[in-house]
Amino acid sequence: MDRWRRITAQQRTLPAEDAPVVLAAAGTHGPVVHAVNAAGVGRGITVGARVVDVQAIHPDLHVEQADVSGDQALLKRVALWARRWCPWTVAEQDGILMDVRGAAHLFGGEAQMLRDMHTRFAMQGLSARLALAPTRGAAQMLARFGAQGVICGAEDVGQVLAPLPVAALRLPSDTVRLLERLGLRTVGALADVPRVGLMRRFSGVAEAVNPLVLLDRALGRSADPLDAPAEGAVYLARVRMAEPVVDPVPWLDGLAEDLAAQLAEAEQGARRLRITIYRVDGEWRSRDVSTARASRDAAHFVRLVAGKLEGLDAGFGFDLMTLEALRVEPLVLHQDRLDGSRDAGADVAALLDRLTAKLGPSKVTWDAWVQSHKPERVEGRVSVLAGVPAGDVEVARERPLRLFDPAEEVAVLYAVPEGPPARFRWRRVAFLMTRFEGPERIAPEWWRDRSGTRLRDYYKVEVTDGRRLWLFREGVVGDARGGDPRWFVQGVFG
Repeated sequence: MDRWRRITAQQRTLPAEDAPVVLAAAGTHGPVVHAVNAAGVGRGITVGARVVDVQAIHPDLHVEQADVSGDQALLKRVALWARRWCPWTVAEQDGILMDVRGAAHLFGGEAQMLRDMHTRFAMQGLSARLALAPTRGAAQMLARFGAQGVICGAEDVGQVLAPLPVAALRLPSDTVRLLERLGLRTVGALADVPRVGLMRRFSGVAEAVNPLVLLDRALGRSADPLDAPAEGAVYLARVRMAEPVVDPVPWLDGLAEDLAAQLAEAEQGARRLRITIYRVDGEWRSRDVSTARASRDAAHFVRLVAGKLEGLDAGFGFDLMTLEALRVEPLVLHQDRLDGSRDAGADVAALLDRLTAKLGPSKVTWDAWVQSHKPERVEGRVSVLAGVPAGDVEVARERPLRLFDPAEEVAVLYAVPEGPPARFRWRRVAFLMTRFEGPERIAPEWWRDRSGTRLRDYYKVEVTDGRRLWLFREGVVGDARGGDPRWFVQGVFG
């Protein structure tokens, strides 16, 4: 929800603070609530509920589409950023686990470390619920169902977890319902029950969803290690100067050759580079450049970066300069052509790189296909560094070679019931239809559907002079989404 608010605030006005807002994701039986704001939580809206059910109870509900993949990508980046507090961090589906054993004293103690975490997450525009416990499961439970910033010692873990609901064990909903029917509504009640009967009941259940196994892990009775992934490889070349300098160009060749050698050894190619100078006054300046395709050509790196250094404020001089590959892709070693000819594709990519570095990514574009139901949105312009040019695509139906964007409205002179207009006026010329084919109905895209968005019925129409037009009727009589339907020309067939 924090990420959605930060992105949306840059594009439009956010809903009022007291308005319930949910982010919806695809579910088995329709969209479900993926995230909810504080106002929605106050009204009892829970994650996982069906959106239609929530809307029936709260007519003023504001629904937005969730970006699940984007949230997970952000969570992984934040997990790596959180290694400022400890070297072992893992991104989960809805949180971050950190093994801070032996690290708390570096921040003045456990309480001071949690305060530092809360402050720094807030500086990033993110709200965080924090908890510290001797086991992985206990920390997860307290962060989601306990008080904010609670610190639990090894001797108190059973007592602190006892009042929490059994849902805190992150069990499937059917298991939670079963335990509640048995009267085991809290972790303490589950821990006090003789285990013989429950072990028989859950003997065939997988460990990941077995309440007894999860309880033992949370209480420290069984091991639950944190398997933190290793950090990605860093491709960085640096050079230190004996004394401050103001011109970085003489050191570019050495930096580029060093970085290219690192990439070649790993069989990687750079897609994005960052040149950084560190000034003697403690400040630093950096510039980024991107490439159209993976490269480890040192000379190409120098040409791209040298143009970005113009006007770079070196202050009173700098004594450290780095060149880093921020984004890399696999690029296997290959042999040059035996005839000595050049790779035309590489030359084109190098030209696009130089143009983009000089003019900016938004100035050098080409056509690319876009996923959309509406014909005018199928083809769009994207940066040469962000996509591939539009190629041949297979479509189930014939489409005109020439499309109008926006579509041009026609005046209906005589309409055929349940069909296209028999006579219509377009561009001040009256046309008489001879035959038609259709309709082909295109519904509004549900993720862009707003009040007033209407269906489209497309027809292929041939007129008396032989021209073939692609007409569509916007709206259906009685759809309660506007007035009478309107007719437009979307395109002309060759």
